Amino acid sequence: MTKNLIFLLLFLLCSRWLSAATPDLVQYVNTLQGTNSTFDLTRGNTYPTTALPFAMHTWTPQTGVNGDGWKYQYHKDSIRGFQQAHQCSSWTNDYAVFSLMPVTGQLAVDQYSRAAAFKHENETAKPHYYKVKLENNITTEMSPTERGVHIRFTFPKNKDAAYVVLDGYTGMSQVQICPKERKITGYVHNGRGLQKNFKNYFVIVFDKPFVAQGTWKNRNKEISQDKLEDEGRGVGAFIQFRNGEAVQARIASSYISQEQAELNLEKELGKHKKLEDTKTAAANTWNTHLARVMVEGGTEEEKATFYSCFFRASLFSRKFFEYDRKGEPYYFSPYDGRIYRGYMYTDTGFWDTFRAQFPLNTILHPTMHGQYVSAMLDAQEQCGWLPSWSFPGEAGSMVGNHAISLFADAWVKGIRTFDPGKALDAYYHEATNKGPWGPANGREGWKEYFTLGFVPYPQVREATAKTLEYAYDDFCGYQLAKVTDNAFYENVFGKQMYNYRNLYDPATRFMRGKKADGAWVENFDPVEWGGPYTEGNAWHYHWSVFQDVQGLINLMEGEKNFTAKLDSVFTVPNTVKVGTYGRMIHEMTEMVMADMGQYAHGNQPIQHMIYLYNYAREPWKAQKWARTVMDKLYSSTEDGYPGDEDQGQTSSWYVLSALGFYSVTPGTDQYVFGSPVFGKATVTLENGKKFTVEAVNNSKDNVYIQSATLNGKPYTRNWISHADIVNGGILRFVMGNKPALDRGQQEEDKPFSLSKPIK
Repeated sequence: MTKNLIFLLLFLLCSRWLSAATPDLVQYVNTLQGTNSTFDLTRGNTYPTTALPFAMHTWTPQTGVNGDGWKYQYHKDSIRGFQQAHQCSSWTNDYAVFSLMPVTGQLAVDQYSRAAAFKHENETAKPHYYKVKLENNITTEMSPTERGVHIRFTFPKNKDAAYVVLDGYTGMSQVQICPKERKITGYVHNGRGLQKNFKNYFVIVFDKPFVAQGTWKNRNKEISQDKLEDEGRGVGAFIQFRNGEAVQARIASSYISQEQAELNLEKELGKHKKLEDTKTAAANTWNTHLARVMVEGGTEEEKATFYSCFFRASLFSRKFFEYDRKGEPYYFSPYDGRIYRGYMYTDTGFWDTFRAQFPLNTILHPTMHGQYVSAMLDAQEQCGWLPSWSFPGEAGSMVGNHAISLFADAWVKGIRTFDPGKALDAYYHEATNKGPWGPANGREGWKEYFTLGFVPYPQVREATAKTLEYAYDDFCGYQLAKVTDNAFYENVFGKQMYNYRNLYDPATRFMRGKKADGAWVENFDPVEWGGPYTEGNAWHYHWSVFQDVQGLINLMEGEKNFTAKLDSVFTVPNTVKVGTYGRMIHEMTEMVMADMGQYAHGNQPIQHMIYLYNYAREPWKAQKWARTVMDKLYSSTEDGYPGDEDQGQTSSWYVLSALGFYSVTPGTDQYVFGSPVFGKATVTLENGKKFTVEAVNNSKDNVYIQSATLNGKPYTRNWISHADIVNGGILRFVMGNKPALDRGQQEEDKPFSLSKPIK
């Protein structure tokens, strides 16, 4: 046997071993999941994101017009650009955007005339690679890095001219064309509420020489042939290449400086001469990331849904930091416009993501989560307030002060990278002031909440929702104070965490709006949306007592009344009264379409409700409904979500639920059982240990837990601790098609609540 043959055999064996060691899980991910969305009906409000996990920048094809929050909609049939994107919600639009678009034939620069038709059968949409062949026979391919992208435009082999158009989008921009270096540099400044000195500096390096070039303005479509530099609103550039050329562009950008953008390009794309190099590296990154949770059994569609959701759960929050030449992290602060050393993350809304997205990160990414919670205190020092909705600076959207949930949850799970005293001081400031931005920047109605024990309506809008969420947040403040021996804050927040009791009406058995004089708001109808509730109604907010489910059971005079009410959520008609919204908003439409009574999984307030059966000795109903929701309301398709995906939250709900448990009460170390989707799921933890969930006899019919063991010992609890997960081990369920009515019935089997049962 020759040396060459021996080498070839060894190479093939090693290749096969490496392939087996890191399975090709990106094949299961469909980044088009949830893209069939509109203003009136959302199936996710996502776009086909091409990016690395938690990357600073993402890339996407653009079907919508510049500035439209619906940047890609599945039903559209033309693409007008391939853009750098940071959008976490269609309702917030985007920031720091610019785009490139290949054009053939006559030069067309504006977004309408340059748009080209496409068909989905000519589209490949994966995390590491996007490809589309347009109807004009131009093929575009993209593969990402954390702060850049590698693009290839392949023009048809004919006599038509070949152009690439750079669009400066909706705000100020600057471009400088360097023909000898085959390069364009510049910046864009677009988005809401940005620091005045905010700039997204970019560098684009092409691998083919320019035939011609110039600048243009998207405000008036003015073209300046051969002009190499310009600055102003909507300034862009265009480059002409040889006819029929295949052109590669390596792109990177920075919020710090033009020099840092060049460094990002060098660090992330410097060794990648071909797009295939970047594609392979990105695929390896994603396969390693997705392999952190290996599922076995189930259908191919269930695997596709799981890994597509896991992908979406791995995009937010985004890294907002960069590395200097020494490899040290630093960042431009979106909060005060200065440069700081260390880590910063952004692009998330805590009202959505405190529930599941961040608890999932505590399991899979504790180091990153430790950086995140530490950076929240840096953000507070820089703008005077804790983040609530960062995009990239503070917007204060939605309700509640849920940064404290992240602090408490991290601390009780052993992630202690921050000063708890400073965190409590910052939270106290939030709880006793109202900031200059949105309703979650500080507290609307904080004085009344403190003196009356509730936020009054209609004096304060969405007052019932705010009272319930403030009380939960105060529990988190109490919890952090208690475990860190801070008696002052333990006493302050310990008094207020029971304020939910003040809005329970025993006559209707709902949480209701209450006036400042203590009288109930008249004309109550539990199916009426808005008013004292946020994007929901009384059926949805009744269950927002995360910290004290037993206390809610006590208010309702027992477990039977409680579970009967839970049952009713699914059996009452899916009637909607639009209330103060004045029209059918998309969340209402989505609840009606789901056809599950008043259960509205398309929005966050009720997503934990299914798991509350575990607190009232009927855990089998949680098992049934968890599987029903996963099977009925999720898929890997363009219609893959029952509502807004919301920065990884709705995906994280699925990932955790598919493993068989859910984080009902962040700020405690417990996850509450549902019913796992797969026969086996193995979580590889950051500490190198493995936690495995086995579900023997699992199937679409066998959704009920008959018995359980943890590391070989009988396990009757309806919950599992964070420590039991991260220490590694095997949680083994035996599944069946009928409820096990005698399992999980003891008081110690119930998950955490502040209150004890009333005898």
